[in-house]
Amino acid sequence: MRHDSIIILDFGSQYSHLIARRIRELGVYCELHPCTIKAAELHAMEPKGIVLSGGPYSVYEDGAPHADPALWDFGVPMLGICYGLQEMSRAHGGEVAASEKREYGHAELKIQTAEPLFKGLPEHIQVWMSHGDKVLSLPDGFSDIARTSNSEHAAVCDPRRNWFGIQFHPEVSHTPMGKTILENFVCGVCGCARDWTMGSFLEETIERIRQTVGESETVIGAVSGGVDSTVAAVLMHKAIGSRFHAILVDNGVLRMKEAEQVMARLRDRMGINLHLIDAGETFMKKLYGVTDPESKRKIIGNTFIEVFEIEAKRIGDVNYLLQGTLYPDVIESVSFKGPSATIKTHHNVGGLLEDMELKLIEPLRELFKDEVRALGLELGLDEESVYRHPFPGPGLAIRILGEITRDRLEILRHADHIYMGELKEAGLYRDIGQAFAVLLPVRSVGVMGDSRTYEQVIALRAVQTTDYMTADWYPIPTEVLKRISNRIINEVRGVNRVVYDVSSKPPSTIEWE
Repeated sequence: MRHDSIIILDFGSQYSHLIARRIRELGVYCELHPCTIKAAELHAMEPKGIVLSGGPYSVYEDGAPHADPALWDFGVPMLGICYGLQEMSRAHGGEVAASEKREYGHAELKIQTAEPLFKGLPEHIQVWMSHGDKVLSLPDGFSDIARTSNSEHAAVCDPRRNWFGIQFHPEVSHTPMGKTILENFVCGVCGCARDWTMGSFLEETIERIRQTVGESETVIGAVSGGVDSTVAAVLMHKAIGSRFHAILVDNGVLRMKEAEQVMARLRDRMGINLHLIDAGETFMKKLYGVTDPESKRKIIGNTFIEVFEIEAKRIGDVNYLLQGTLYPDVIESVSFKGPSATIKTHHNVGGLLEDMELKLIEPLRELFKDEVRALGLELGLDEESVYRHPFPGPGLAIRILGEITRDRLEILRHADHIYMGELKEAGLYRDIGQAFAVLLPVRSVGVMGDSRTYEQVIALRAVQTTDYMTADWYPIPTEVLKRISNRIINEVRGVNRVVYDVSSKPPSTIEWE
């Protein structure tokens, strides 16, 4: 089934992915592509509308990104946002220049013409501005439909071509009516049907997997218990049954009873053909004495590949490798700004593909994280699996600062188990984006009973976030923190102090290593 779609051209804005998320939330399929894409490529996609994103550049400067001139003859409705408005104006004879007064933050938009972009909105609305340039004069055929105190051309349109331009950002939460504006463009102006649902995606993806894999070929894939690999595994099992071989590698640095829980959930309850490889001894021998976090990552990543390859050869005659690639990964690789210069070692499994000569299958590559969770529920997964907090590939190895020993692993496992249990008991787990305990490489003086102690320190981390690119520390209620601290100190032998991390990202990272 071909869905009505919107194409977003990325001019480098930090908000480009948010435009895609908001349009997907309307039930309309959309894709993000670099602004340099040729119009001929877009024609093959048959979009019903095009959105030009914002960007950090000035359209009149050398080296600023510009759309393919053939784009303007495309013949579908367009919406230019911030830089997109300025690019649309520049390309058609309008004047864009640096504003005497930059506009960052909240602004009041006065709507002059409600139909069709501002249909159903009051005359005055709050919007979010982020620009130093502005349109000084409009191209022929354009007229103003809204303004702010600083931008007389805050929203414009060319009614003959169904082109619109807005200086503000409707995709951010700071523009409360922004989703309605996008809805008016996508569903009203472009006439897109709201047929992008996880139910339809599930049916179409299963059929696509079956056509790709055929009736006899086999697929292998690693599962970790995380939502991405879990949903991908359940989806693949639903499509091809026992011809999908899932592999769970117990690397010795998983959380308490994690391997048993994953086996019970995926093999016993969901019926997935899942193999457990107990390789804890292998990993622990290689990690002995290692304290550098990047060295830990490399050792765990390389050892995982070795163990995975041995199991794949044991299975034999495998044709495809399943990976849980998500749309944010795809966006990063096609962004106008280019792919990230640094990829964490444990995410790089390129050597696995090259050595094993397997064809890659990525059924989740069109989805954002929240869509993966919705798909998991559609597949019948329990909420505990679907809303599980992220867990790093190197596991507890990078949550134990310093040397990894069996004693230190047991201390952290026990403390983390108490922490997660109390968050769930207090009803806080779903409100928190990610929470975990960290074992610090220091000892602390304490008193237990009448005796002096000199023992380990546990740090607790909890953040609230939607995209994991930025995060604020989560304000766990004092009574809950007190209960967690008391339980860890009383129940975890070897710990006499608990501290709470109140740093945000940036400048800190979410993980400590």
